[in-house]
Amino acid sequence: MELQFLTRCLYGTNDFENVENTGSISFPIYQTATFKHPGVAMSTGFDYSRLQNPTRQHLEEILASLENAKKSFAFSSGMAAITALMEIFEPGDELIADADLYGGSIRLFDNISNKNGIKFTRINLSKEDPREYITKKTKAIYIETPTNPMMNVIDIQEMARIAKENDLLLIVDNTFLSPYFQNPIDLGADIVVHSGTKFLGGHNDTLAGFIVTSNEEIIEKMSFIIKTVGSGLAPFDSWLIIRGIKTLALRMEKAQENAFKIVKFLQNNKKVKNVYYPGIEGHKGYEIMKKQARGFGSMISFEVESSELAKTVLKSTKLIPFAESLGGTETLLTYPTTQTHADVPEDIRIANGITDSVLRLSVGIEDVEDLIKDLDQAFRAYEDDDKEDS
Repeated sequence: MELQFLTRCLYGTNDFENVENTGSISFPIYQTATFKHPGVAMSTGFDYSRLQNPTRQHLEEILASLENAKKSFAFSSGMAAITALMEIFEPGDELIADADLYGGSIRLFDNISNKNGIKFTRINLSKEDPREYITKKTKAIYIETPTNPMMNVIDIQEMARIAKENDLLLIVDNTFLSPYFQNPIDLGADIVVHSGTKFLGGHNDTLAGFIVTSNEEIIEKMSFIIKTVGSGLAPFDSWLIIRGIKTLALRMEKAQENAFKIVKFLQNNKKVKNVYYPGIEGHKGYEIMKKQARGFGSMISFEVESSELAKTVLKSTKLIPFAESLGGTETLLTYPTTQTHADVPEDIRIANGITDSVLRLSVGIEDVEDLIKDLDQAFRAYEDDDKEDS
């Protein structure tokens, strides 16, 4: 029986082969480092948890199902996943990467991957044509869409077409939308990256990362890499992500519903100069999003009139935490300049529009009226400070 998305969030493919099933509704946590062999040259399918563990395998099957892919690999964090992915490349290889990426990815590429001989050409792929930058050494195009934090939208199908014409891999970080709203492999991507810490886990209580693909060559390489570098996700953390995914669809819908209402509040606030959200009609990526995604997500970035106002809002919210990360049940307010993108060279950060007046909001599932009241009083706190100063 072919299962629909919400059901697959609970059961994946409903295939429990090689796992002893006691009838437990909650999939077991196989908290073990090693496994007993039935005999010489015999295996249950599990030998050592660095290689594979039943709990991690079940999680990987669920995510592969949600992304309509053949295989997923679960890592100890999103950055562990991207670090392992870079091992499929060799010294001298070149990648074209979007300019507006998560700061941790940029830090990895600039300081680790580059040291290992991999070169990156960084351009705005929502505007520029990557074909102008392709060389004989180019091996892949790496994008996020929507981008972090400026919410630029890149046409995945167009990037996939260009990649295939030039024998390149297309890698898409799908963290912001999750498989619920967007499936890049269906649009032609070769590899999908997730920070499972975010929407997949959804509760701000554990770290995880994923590489997802249907490319047999990549599957073979990643199977070797994950067992060799040893950064696979631990059993208990795998179970936490399994639990989180069960409510993925419900959380994504509620958070998006809240996001639309908060966008309207911000648009009506005279102290907000710009609101960056791809669900706004007129946003440069609005039509592309309607074509390639089933929703717009719950990530909002917005620019206020000054850095002083931004800092006042950050310290004045009473309900919304000033904290890094995103995609959890709790709404979080982030300051990219000093947090997620602190290690991005200033000239690149400013060119991308990430000024000290930009805030990023990951909208959660609280009562939206409470969130709006909290933001409103935080803005009013700045007005009160102005009155005191005068």
